[in-house]
Amino acid sequence: MSLDSPSLQADALLDRRRLRRRLTFWRVLAFGFAAAALTAFTLRATGTLSGGRQIARIEISGVITDNKEQIAMLRRIAKAKHVQAVVVHINSPGGTTTGGEALFEALRDVSAKKPTVSVFGTMATSAAYIAGLATDHIVARGNTVTGSVGVIFQWADVSRLLDKVGIKMNEVKSGSLKAVPSMFAPLDEQGRKLTEEMVAESQQWFVGLVSSRRKIDPTSVQGLIQGRIFSGRQAVESKLVDGLGGEREAVQWLESKRGVTKGLSIVDWKPRAETGWGW
Repeated sequence: MSLDSPSLQADALLDRRRLRRRLTFWRVLAFGFAAAALTAFTLRATGTLSGGRQIARIEISGVITDNKEQIAMLRRIAKAKHVQAVVVHINSPGGTTTGGEALFEALRDVSAKKPTVSVFGTMATSAAYIAGLATDHIVARGNTVTGSVGVIFQWADVSRLLDKVGIKMNEVKSGSLKAVPSMFAPLDEQGRKLTEEMVAESQQWFVGLVSSRRKIDPTSVQGLIQGRIFSGRQAVESKLVDGLGGEREAVQWLESKRGVTKGLSIVDWKPRAETGWGW
């Protein structure tokens, strides 16, 4: 019988069809497993996998900006009925005033619905300290660097450098205070006064948060309104934080002072990253 006989060709065609069906089945099954695993990973990463009661753990680190994914996560936590309390780990040198303001307001919304406590790490200064102020209780390590209550506005003046390399910036603007301060021109007295007024107004807002949230007179704490930093031990003495410790002490406070159920799982919540699939 020749290799290209009609019967052999028919058998080969049937075998190929059966093989394709098997491959299709296993591909669909593999895709299903992958989709299920990805869904579970996403739910675990965002802290929504467990439906049981839990303490949510969130992390605030790096430079603080107006992070919409982080704010959205805090809104989900505020609405999550299975989240009984929140531990906020903070390790940041600070950031923008608007970023600190947005984070403060979002954390206050969470605190209005469930108890919150901050755990300061290596550093929690400036806007990071503002985030801590939003919670109900603050613990820090003895050597945590915290405080730095104040506002700074910095920019470079490269006008003399431009003169040396023969570059002149030309501009037409609607008023003398438009785009002031500018890195391309020395700051005149009018511009300096305007900038100082803006910094002073923001500083007043910051100090007001310290006064209202910590129930202290900021002028009674040496160097506070001048923007000094404090160790964790100094911060306890000045009533800028409530006690020394870490997550264990934070959870103990939640259980003893706020009635949080003992032994709850602590689940990490993370902001959802934007993807091309619109998750």
